[in-house]
Amino acid sequence: MTIVLTAIEARVIGSLMEKEVTTPEQYPLSLNSLLAACNQKSNRDPAMNLGEAELQAAVDGLMKRHLVSDRSAYGGRVPKYKQVFCNTSFGPLQFTDLERAIVCELLLRGPQSAGELRTRCQRMTPVPEVGLVDAALEALAIHESGPFVVRLPRRPGARDPRWMHLLGGEAAAAGLRLEVASLRGRQPPD
Repeated sequence: MTIVLTAIEARVIGSLMEKEVTTPEQYPLSLNSLLAACNQKSNRDPAMNLGEAELQAAVDGLMKRHLVSDRSAYGGRVPKYKQVFCNTSFGPLQFTDLERAIVCELLLRGPQSAGELRTRCQRMTPVPEVGLVDAALEALAIHESGPFVVRLPRRPGARDPRWMHLLGGEAAAAGLRLEVASLRGRQPPD
């Protein structure tokens, strides 16, 4: 199964995944709540400043692809949105709690090391040791419906390699080529 997300779609899916676990009493999210989640300054890299029309267009596109659904209450005045990207009754993608947290963090913050992921995933699921993150990353890299992540070459001076999600399609691949080329000190291939 190939899922390709734009940067805005990745932010929408990541924000919905995060809020589903961290603030279940507020979930599903209204468009205004989702806009605040996508544009929040903490726990996001890069920071975005999306407008309501941009966000609505992304949500509409994700709904057409059955990755987001409208879960408005009958007779409710405000549409509420829920992710159906993974771990749903009807969705084809099923992740463990840790794999789900890792994908969410990579969608929200970009490439990170296993140690960074362990710290940041603690908000969503207990992670007693970094070895569990390493195992989950390896599982996501060889997932039967994936791969969903790839290990990047270690940057000069860095202790650990970073991992990135592969849900950005050509943009992710281009970013990977650029990352590898910069590590090698030359121009990226076309």
